[in-house]
Amino acid sequence: MSLRSLIPAVFLPVLIFETGMGALAPVLALSGRALGAGVGTAGLVLALLGVGQILGDVPAGALAARLGDRKAMLVASGVTAVTLSGCALARNVWELALAVTVTGASNAVIMLARQSYLTEAVPPQLRARALSTLGGMSRVGAFVGPFLGAAVLSGGRPVHDVYWLALVCTAATVVVLLAVPDVADADGAAARARGKKPVPVRAVLREHRKVFGTLGLAVLLVGSVRATRQTVLPLWAEHLGQSASSTSLIFGIAGLIDTLTFYPSGRVMDRAGRLWIAVPSMLVLGASQAALPLTHTLTELTVVAMLIGFGNGIGSGILMTLGADVAPPETRSQFLGVWRLCADSGSAGGPLVVSAAASLGSLAAGISVMGAVGIAAAGALMRWVPRYSPFATTGARRPSTRVTGATAVAAPRSGATVGDTGAIGDTGATGATGDPGDSDSDSDSDSDSTAPGGETSRGGGTSRGTPR
Repeated sequence: MSLRSLIPAVFLPVLIFETGMGALAPVLALSGRALGAGVGTAGLVLALLGVGQILGDVPAGALAARLGDRKAMLVASGVTAVTLSGCALARNVWELALAVTVTGASNAVIMLARQSYLTEAVPPQLRARALSTLGGMSRVGAFVGPFLGAAVLSGGRPVHDVYWLALVCTAATVVVLLAVPDVADADGAAARARGKKPVPVRAVLREHRKVFGTLGLAVLLVGSVRATRQTVLPLWAEHLGQSASSTSLIFGIAGLIDTLTFYPSGRVMDRAGRLWIAVPSMLVLGASQAALPLTHTLTELTVVAMLIGFGNGIGSGILMTLGADVAPPETRSQFLGVWRLCADSGSAGGPLVVSAAASLGSLAAGISVMGAVGIAAAGALMRWVPRYSPFATTGARRPSTRVTGATAVAAPRSGATVGDTGAIGDTGATGATGDPGDSDSDSDSDSDSTAPGGETSRGGGTSRGTPR
């Protein structure tokens, strides 16, 4: 398996779908205004997209566990088609608000389903690169979407035409999903599990409460700092008296740097370990946000914005990768639903801190607080990632055996001793043991690695392959 083989079935559908979602972001508030909403209510309409994603995270995990990743995406795409039509045809702001909220929930299903699929189908040596690329597709879509939306609205066309653009993107996503088979039958485990009663999400939450109470808190902090960057840049630019065009240019430059740095981060995580990206990303993001109130000119603001974009960009896929490392194979989808809830809750809370500080009269204080949260997030990751991820500091080629609750050393097979290639398992927080295969190889090959005895590594477990 290589990243190229994942493009048609995994990355392309996400890119198309997220491009449509990216086109919506700039016009949601404008749609509310066009329907007679005040400024505050129109802003709430925009926020409801994120609220819907939060509300959809846990149900998305349950849906994917019951139907399988691919069918869950098709269902979510069908729901999105209905809600986008509702957005375009809404006669009042409350109809628009309801449609936007459900659209956000559908987006949660799409992203969770692809994350769950990659966690199952991609070998550990390729996991971070695959998930960083998945996160990168969302970034590319969010970057390209507004430009497509602007092209659609050129010539004075009504704002609701953007929803038809997003609907076309959703339809194209469905076509790709139906036409292109997945590169591996990751839904096979889900199909087998369907013969059993699905594990309730509350049981997963109860069983892994220590993970969510520690590493999940770090994930929440990371999500809050990441989301805040999109609030503080335009607000501080406006505070400095910059024009709307200058603010848009600065935002675009930061977004471009963010978009261009996703793949190298995955490569570093696979080869050196997750913390070599997670901690620098939060340190750069936190420090650059803390430095934002010290800027006074357009040049200074642009430099700091570029640093913010770089700090966020190099962390692409880190939360999905950590989730894949610790998710238990038997309840992977439900676990990842709660995991994404932690991240999305942080994403909703971070901007609220800045807004509250600005309302109290000190925007700079709110920005500085979130910069400190970024530093705290780096410390939390350093503290908890090594406890739960076997790839925290050594990369997927040489997984750590020091993982809480994990059985990192497999029983020796015939002709193998502890420490031989394949004896160290890809272990999640639950103690599942697998084989990373040729984990000590320095080769850059993206192909599947087959452990002695014909066992091919697949994330948190192993699948029996043809002996060779």
